[in-house]
Amino acid sequence: MGQNVTLTAKDGFTFDAYRADPEGKPRGAIVVIQEIFGVNHHIKSVTDRYAQLGYVAIAPALFDRVEKGFDVGYDGPSMDKARANAGKGNVDARLMDTQAAVDAVKSAGKVAVVGFCMGGTIAFLSTTRLEGVSAGVGYYGGQVAQFADEKPKAPVMLHFGEKDQSIPLTDVEKIKAAQSGAPIYVYMGAGHGFHCDERGSFNAEAAQVAGARTQEFLAKHIG
Repeated sequence: MGQNVTLTAKDGFTFDAYRADPEGKPRGAIVVIQEIFGVNHHIKSVTDRYAQLGYVAIAPALFDRVEKGFDVGYDGPSMDKARANAGKGNVDARLMDTQAAVDAVKSAGKVAVVGFCMGGTIAFLSTTRLEGVSAGVGYYGGQVAQFADEKPKAPVMLHFGEKDQSIPLTDVEKIKAAQSGAPIYVYMGAGHGFHCDERGSFNAEAAQVAGARTQEFLAKHIG
C-alpha cells in the first residue's frame, strides 16, 4: 500500500519516510514514530493499517542521521545494534525530523503523532514542543518520565505495560501525577513491546484494548 518518500528537515537534512495514503478523502493524518528497530516491517504495517482506517499515514526514518535505511528485527544481535544506534542520536534532531513529517502531511487535515518505544517518548514530546500537532499517543515511551513536567499543547494518551522491565511503575506514577488530565493506561501482565505482533512480548489482549482506545482517541481529536 505504501511508498518510500523523501523529507527535508529545517536544517536541510534529507531523510526517508514510508507513506501510505487512504482511498478517498482522508480523515486527517498520523505520523507513526518507530521503535529503535527502524522503519521495519512492523512499523510499515502499522502505517498501512492507519491508512486503511482513512488517515494519511507516514513513518519518518528517525535513524537516518545515524545509519541510512536502518531496519532490523528483534533477535539478540539486532537488539544490540538498535540500542547502539539509539544512543548515537538525540531527541532534538528526532523532533526536528518529526516536525518535517508533520508538515509533509498536514494538508490532509489535523495531525496526530503515534509512537512506540523510543517513538512513544517522541510522540509525547511532539505535543509539548512541535507545531501543528493535534494529538499524541505514546506506547511504552521509556523517557516520558524524564520529561513528565512538560506541558502538552494538545491532548495526549499514554500506554504502559505492568511487566515492562525497562519502565518501572514508579515512572508511570510520576507521569500520572504530572499529567493528571491525560488518559494513561497500564495493562496488567503486559511487558515492553506488547503492541508488536512480531515480538515475543506481544500481548494480544493488551494490544487490542490499547488499539481500540487509541482509535477512539484519534477519531475524537483529529477526525
